[in-house]
Amino acid sequence: MNKLAILPVAVMFALSAPSALAKVSEADAAKLGTELTPLGGEKAANADGSIPAWDGGITKPVAGYSKGMHHLDPFPEDKIEFTITNANKDKYKEYLSDGQIKLFELYPETFKMNVYKTRRSASVPQFVYDATKENATRAELIDGGNGIKGASIGVPFPIPENGLEVIWNHVLRFRGIDIKTSRSQAAPTAGGSYTLVETAEEIRFQYSRPEMTLDKLSKDNTLFFFKQVVTQPARLAGTALLVKETMDQEKLPRQAWTYNTGQRRVRKAPNVAFDTPGTVSDGLRTTDDFDMFNGSPVRYNWELIGKQELYIPYNDYKLHSDKLEYKQIITPGHINPEYVRYEKHRVWVVKATLKEGMRHIYKTRTFYIDEDSWQVSVADLYDNRDELYRVAIAHGLNYYEVPTQWSTLEVFHDLQSRRYIAMGLDNEGRMYDFDAKLSEANFTPAALRRAGIR
Repeated sequence: MNKLAILPVAVMFALSAPSALAKVSEADAAKLGTELTPLGGEKAANADGSIPAWDGGITKPVAGYSKGMHHLDPFPEDKIEFTITNANKDKYKEYLSDGQIKLFELYPETFKMNVYKTRRSASVPQFVYDATKENATRAELIDGGNGIKGASIGVPFPIPENGLEVIWNHVLRFRGIDIKTSRSQAAPTAGGSYTLVETAEEIRFQYSRPEMTLDKLSKDNTLFFFKQVVTQPARLAGTALLVKETMDQEKLPRQAWTYNTGQRRVRKAPNVAFDTPGTVSDGLRTTDDFDMFNGSPVRYNWELIGKQELYIPYNDYKLHSDKLEYKQIITPGHINPEYVRYEKHRVWVVKATLKEGMRHIYKTRTFYIDEDSWQVSVADLYDNRDELYRVAIAHGLNYYEVPTQWSTLEVFHDLQSRRYIAMGLDNEGRMYDFDAKLSEANFTPAALRRAGIR
């Protein structure tokens, strides 16, 4: 790993081991919204001003936008300030992850980063900020970090003390309440040919609901429901997955079911977790790679390294645009860099190391988590030989009708096969519906069977 520029934060406690009581004082919590952003990022600009102060992020939709549209770029006048290539990457290596540097080396003629002015656009609704401040003094890790209590709606640990708290912040960050999506993914060959896989997804976030209380969460023990149905190509259509994610995974692990079109049966699927290959992923990502990291953290030791300035995809509205076709994005080796906007942001750096006696194809994972949204933006993934195996990159933007900062595309680069999988393509499809009204009845094994029948 590159030497980190450890930056000053309002509170930096013991960085490695999770404490039994991970609460902060009322005085420290009072810094949320003053010295710190309401979600715990540093509000001030960095030393040279290349990262500006956070001023609230995007607080309303862009003029001309209406719900259902692909999101218009709030910063259409911004120009490329400079471009990082393999030839000049050493000049900027302080602000690059090892995985990003490796991509320059693997694709020296084609991979590049167009760097733009930094815009700290991340924002969420006020009720999430309010809940985050309440969580700060009461949220706790339980069961060795395999669950939490004392938190609802907002970020549980806005002033984190250890790596486990940071990764739980990513898992529980606000992304909306009830959501329907139609997305596609592509896993091109080294030559660039691919078959598009289309999915319809529904998500009900129990944890994030404005009416959620600690008592309800404790009794229900559900973070979210997720249902995914493959709609294309025809040979895979009807393949379906249902997940009920739990808050205390020691008390009750993740519950999952699959629907097989050939057998026309719903089956319990306890192996939909950890390093099981992701759905129709061509073996290019694991189940817990989805959303950059998801599920139980129990197989790893989590170390909070500190903070660093890093070039990460941000405000990627051009990549998200319905003016693009998938064939313009999917190119050999990596997605087309002409449509990607990089910016310098501060990130939390967390290193996950596989525990003795546990198994996973990733021995070590280094996560770079955006301080303003708690979104994992980059992940460097190492195999059991301690060699870089995969590099994951999330392309984020603000869905300002909600508002929420979330990825529009996640790309997992397999360095050994020189292939990648791009997940979340939506340029040619319908936009996310953040106003969906989904009940728990949408997420039963019977509902999964109905959704999976062609």
